[in-house]
Amino acid sequence: MADSILLNPLRTNSRKTAYYNAERPARYQIEDDSLNLDEMPLMMSEEAFENDESDYQTLPRARVSQRRRGLGWFLCGGWKVLCISCCECLVHTCRRRKELKARTVWLGHPEKCEEKYPRNAIKNQKYNIVTFVPGVLYQQFKFFLNLYFLVVACSQFVPSLKIGYLYTYWAPLGFVLAVTMVREAVDEVRRCRRDKEMNSQLYSKLTVRGKVQIKSSDIQVGDLIIVEKNQRIPADMIFLRTSEKTGSCFIRTDQLDGETDWKLRVTVACTQRLPALGDLFSISAHVYAQKPQLDIHSFEGNFTREDCDPPVHESLSIENTLWASTVVASGTVIGVVIYTGKEMRSVLNTSQSKNKVGLLDLELNRLTKALFLAQVVLSVVMVALQGFLGPWFRNLFRFVVLFSYIIPISLRVNLDMGKSAYGWMIMKDENIPGTVVRTSTIPEELGRLVYLLTDKTGTLTQNEMVFRRLHLGTVSYGTDTMDEIQSHIIQSYAQVSSAQSNGSSASSTPSRKPQPPAPKVRKSVSSRIHEAVKAIALCHNVTPVYESSVNGGSTEPESTEADQDFSDDNRTYQASSPDEVALVRWTESMGLTLVNRDLMSLQLKTPAGQILTYYILQIFPFTSESKRMGIIVREEATGDITFYMKGADVAMASIVQYNDWLEEECGNMAREGLRTLVVAKKSLTEEQYQDFESRYNQAKLSIHDRALKVAAVVESLEREMELLCLTGVEDQLQADVRPTLELLRNAGIKIWMLTGDKLETATCIAKSSHLVSRNQDIHVFRPVSNRGEAHLELNAFRRKHDCALVISGDSLEVCLRYYEHEFVELACQCPAVVCCRCSPTQKAQIVRLLQQHTANRTCAIGDGGNDVSMIQAADCGIGIEGKEGKQASLAADFSITQFKHIGRLLMVHGRNSYKRSAALGQFVMHRGMIISTMQAVFSSIFYFASVPLYQGFLMVGYATIYTMFPVFSLVLDQDVKPEMALLYPELYKDLTKGRSLSFKTFLIWVLISVYQGGILMYGALVLFDQEFVHVVAISFTALILTELLMVALTVRTWHWLMVVAELISLGCYFASLAFLNEYFGIGRVTLGAFLDISFITTRAFLWKVCVITLVSCLPLYIIKYLKRKFSPPSYSKLSS
Repeated sequence: MADSILLNPLRTNSRKTAYYNAERPARYQIEDDSLNLDEMPLMMSEEAFENDESDYQTLPRARVSQRRRGLGWFLCGGWKVLCISCCECLVHTCRRRKELKARTVWLGHPEKCEEKYPRNAIKNQKYNIVTFVPGVLYQQFKFFLNLYFLVVACSQFVPSLKIGYLYTYWAPLGFVLAVTMVREAVDEVRRCRRDKEMNSQLYSKLTVRGKVQIKSSDIQVGDLIIVEKNQRIPADMIFLRTSEKTGSCFIRTDQLDGETDWKLRVTVACTQRLPALGDLFSISAHVYAQKPQLDIHSFEGNFTREDCDPPVHESLSIENTLWASTVVASGTVIGVVIYTGKEMRSVLNTSQSKNKVGLLDLELNRLTKALFLAQVVLSVVMVALQGFLGPWFRNLFRFVVLFSYIIPISLRVNLDMGKSAYGWMIMKDENIPGTVVRTSTIPEELGRLVYLLTDKTGTLTQNEMVFRRLHLGTVSYGTDTMDEIQSHIIQSYAQVSSAQSNGSSASSTPSRKPQPPAPKVRKSVSSRIHEAVKAIALCHNVTPVYESSVNGGSTEPESTEADQDFSDDNRTYQASSPDEVALVRWTESMGLTLVNRDLMSLQLKTPAGQILTYYILQIFPFTSESKRMGIIVREEATGDITFYMKGADVAMASIVQYNDWLEEECGNMAREGLRTLVVAKKSLTEEQYQDFESRYNQAKLSIHDRALKVAAVVESLEREMELLCLTGVEDQLQADVRPTLELLRNAGIKIWMLTGDKLETATCIAKSSHLVSRNQDIHVFRPVSNRGEAHLELNAFRRKHDCALVISGDSLEVCLRYYEHEFVELACQCPAVVCCRCSPTQKAQIVRLLQQHTANRTCAIGDGGNDVSMIQAADCGIGIEGKEGKQASLAADFSITQFKHIGRLLMVHGRNSYKRSAALGQFVMHRGMIISTMQAVFSSIFYFASVPLYQGFLMVGYATIYTMFPVFSLVLDQDVKPEMALLYPELYKDLTKGRSLSFKTFLIWVLISVYQGGILMYGALVLFDQEFVHVVAISFTALILTELLMVALTVRTWHWLMVVAELISLGCYFASLAFLNEYFGIGRVTLGAFLDISFITTRAFLWKVCVITLVSCLPLYIIKYLKRKFSPPSYSKLSS
């Protein structure tokens, strides 16, 4: 079918046709029978058909032929590839990891372990005593700039190449290295202390002789460890016993998965039943654990007790585990250690985040290389003009060293100090309180962003769920009609309590019948509401937690059954999903309150205050694969067994009995921005349940394909369930999301929303948040599963213009497998893109795709543990401290408290950081180039002698006390006021083009430097022909004045500190003229002509210095004035 559709009028091309019709090797056959799609390549434009090479993207990757490798390949970089691969192979051999295996762990007997397992020591240090100095030096000298200065400084140890004093080269380099080493050493000492503190925490280890205190780092696999309340769990353990009577405990996992909700963990039943703690040593038992894995949300294992007949076998799942880095929230727990050190889940999931380098740093690095090339060319020209006389090679190197100030070492120092200053300004901004800069090296990136990839839940929305709608099929209840439901519930439970003396309940009569009878009796609205609310109150994983009246700070579940303990004032609900808490809170407001829950039962309080007890027989937790959760309960009063289930409509549609309203109503609710859940039930007889239980337990004990077998057994129950209701919960938008998104869109930033939520809800939030403007079309990418479908759907999408794209994670994966380049090119043309049902890995993959295909800067913003990979992959990661914990905020480069703060962070601070760094970088280069030009003029006049113009002290002083403060004060400059930058976000578009620092602006600064250097040196020589020996003092004074005037010329908005910096520098210079006059001679020998105060104060000296300075600066002032007059920049038009 796909083959018959013509994509575009193809132009005939015999070479291409022959290529496509050629015989294909069999090994490249694709499972999809759409190979002939290659004959109709997917194209972006008509012009692309002219290019013979442009079709390779549509072919399976294996068919792209490899380049032939020969001598040419080896000489043109192949040697480098081979060297790198050899080194990698060597490193891999040296650091080969031991293969991870499944294990059998005997309780309390570490000596019985078959293998040696890693130490339980936490190590976050980068270096040790031996590797510290080499490691830090390597990190510094891998940059061209620092390596260049090292070579130049080392050359001064060779007498024939020595130009000046050693300190003029080694002092600045030593200072930079010392600062870096001290900073690294401080960080390393802090890491070492943190590690030592963690590793030396004491825990109680259970032995045959009783409890023994043991350090965290000494814990071994097989040890029985006791962990108290609010104590960190030191290693991955299986939960054996607890002091809680319920046989369960809560743990806080916010440091592991970023979720702030408490998780319920369950003991191994066999060990919890033992009379005393010491009995753990009197039994012969072992745990079989799967090999260590990355997945923190799953675990498969078995517990076996061998000293009883028959042996006891219990299956172990994630509910029986206590992972390291979590904290015990209730009771005291005892566990057996199964994984330590590098094999723990928390350590396996810790990836070393990449060192992010800003685009500005890369651009400056390129300019530095260009300057080095210019320096070498200038040196060669000097030697050539000498006529290559004598040891010309030595002279060439001397000239290279002489002109080394073209590339200033102060560039790196100034930029690093500037970045620290920007970070301080961001954190001190009162308009964005709570903002933290965690990566101080990339503040300029905030001003260069083109793509913003954002999470939905908790980022654009508040992650605060509010129950909005209940739909029963024939009748729908909204927020304004909830009181009707409340009156129905009060009425129905009043009837139940009055009928209880007869031993039966009106509402439970239909549920007693195991199979739906042939004649179906239509229930009343009241009974349907009663069933729906009861189902919502029972089908969940929520646990009520009561604040202890004695200890206000701690929270412990009350386990007494007296009604008075279940007071509403101090009850809070804990669950892994805020949706579930919203549903339970709603049933409480309707009159049916969840008051107590343990492993075996849960209790509801009716409007009349009566306590109803339900025994939990089985619970099937929610997973992202099943998209539903279920529970089987037995009512204490009647003995009825009921299977309740709730889940997403896509999962539940095939499970519930036939109906004609579910799909339509789900769509309606999704369009309103509500998260929908379908609730259903099924009554079971005792025989049906016993049969299910035996099959279920058998499946849970299997070692291979356990998850599949368990799912198959549960699915046998999920048939023809009675549909009770459809619920709608609203996730409210964050404050000022709409104006912030509009601001970013006007700034030319393309926003992509990546969410794990369903398509309808994601689309709805995109509309309600104005991510997609109202007059914009939305193209919903249809689900595709193979290459042919993807091909047709991409062509359908290509015909659309200026429309937002909505695509699911599954379809995205198919498109990227076959048509990666085409898909990204099409998606990048969209004003907005929404990717729903995205996994964390897919989010990071999308970020990397945009980086590779567009070469633009990306920013990722999120608030949960599932956003960390995306944040770390992006050029600039922003984390929000939200309801899902601090994990995203800690992993990010910048941490903010609200989404709306991103507007000011980008428009104001991003703009200022980039503009200031660009000006600072170029000015520091100008400062080096101008003095190198003067040196070149001086050498060319004096018969191309490689003699330095200025003495060592003057060169050091020039880059530090004489000019450093005014030049660094450029970090306070701003071209646009913050209010203007926020009012006209369109100004941000200019920044993304990178015009503030480009080869064009760099060449302008080079021309300015050459002009000014030439004027200063020639002016000094022309005007001072009689007092030639004073040429150094004259030219250097003019140079300092020129630099200070150039700072004033560059500044756009004056700050009082800038004026102070100019005056301090001027004062320092004149003071040194008076007191350090012996340095103001020519070359290394001062020719006996020392300056005296009378010469400096002569009128001739002053007017001639002023004339030279005026000639070097006045033309530039005139050009700048004319340019602002006739071609003003966009921001100056606004400010005027």
